[in-house]
Amino acid sequence: MTASPPPPAAPLRDGERFVNLKLPSAYTPAAPKGATDEYRCFLLDPELTGPAFLTGNQFLPQNTDLVHHAIVYSIAPGKAEAAGRLDASTPGEGWTCFGDAGIDDGAWIGHWAPGANETLLKQKVGYPVAPGSRLILQVHYNLLATEGKPVGTDQSGIRLRFADGDAKLTPLRTALLTAPIELPCTSEESGPLCDRKAAVGELTRRFGEQAGEMVGQLNAMCNGEKAPAPGPTQHCATRLEAGGTVYATAGHMHLLGRAIKVELNPGETGGRTLLDIPRYNFDEQAIRPLAEPVTVKAGDTLKVTCTHDAGLRALLPELSSQPPRYVVWGEGTSDEMCLGLLVWSPAT
Repeated sequence: MTASPPPPAAPLRDGERFVNLKLPSAYTPAAPKGATDEYRCFLLDPELTGPAFLTGNQFLPQNTDLVHHAIVYSIAPGKAEAAGRLDASTPGEGWTCFGDAGIDDGAWIGHWAPGANETLLKQKVGYPVAPGSRLILQVHYNLLATEGKPVGTDQSGIRLRFADGDAKLTPLRTALLTAPIELPCTSEESGPLCDRKAAVGELTRRFGEQAGEMVGQLNAMCNGEKAPAPGPTQHCATRLEAGGTVYATAGHMHLLGRAIKVELNPGETGGRTLLDIPRYNFDEQAIRPLAEPVTVKAGDTLKVTCTHDAGLRALLPELSSQPPRYVVWGEGTSDEMCLGLLVWSPAT
């Protein structure tokens, strides 16, 4: 088990305070049959008695041998009771939650991945959190390295930085930009899962029907009625329905990721690149504040582009024992993602 001390916190700014939370008890991850990943959601209570803004957060992974990444969702007081019932009716701490928080209307207010630390924006901004709200901490446990070994336990925590709700802060949201993954096996690889249909079927058996549906939905959204086009580089463009201000960006892929880019109005006059990571490193996934906030307008286009490399499968110890497969979007560490994140404030 790896238990690293938490990184030192930056000093509190005027009007801020820390709230420290952790999993109620040590949890032993258990992947579904045939899988090597578990997504587990834990219900936490920040005990807010008045309106607040989340201005920073630092996830504190207690067992980095297991923890792949984590997302913090805020759920309004009206949903807290349903979350409590779900938690109480599920054996053990928390509940299984592939894909999302398992509760409707959860707002993404923070995340952690290797290489990330607390990111403090210099602007007067924060995620609004109502009194009586609960937090859901979704932890992705990767069990690839534990096959045939004792899994161990985890009791990760999170340090939250709150400002009172009467502070004059601009409300933040997190926007997600997704693109499909259609990565065939290399010419040196062969096996039953190199067939796309078989690979999607195997993904569905591991994570449920919604996993296979996600693959189809991404292709339909990004490629229209066209058949999936296999290849290492995929992209997707999204037209904004509302304008606002973008303050920071981040990119998330798994172990086969090579490069990720997020562009605003690509190919148009005034177009610009918001995020460009030409040499992606899974262990360096920090949120990247923009040098200056960028204003976006309704009708603008945001495009995310990702490049993956199936040849890395044979080189990485975490994947070298896995059977070759046609890789699509999936929750597992041996699957892939193409996810651009924007920390932004929609226009009111």
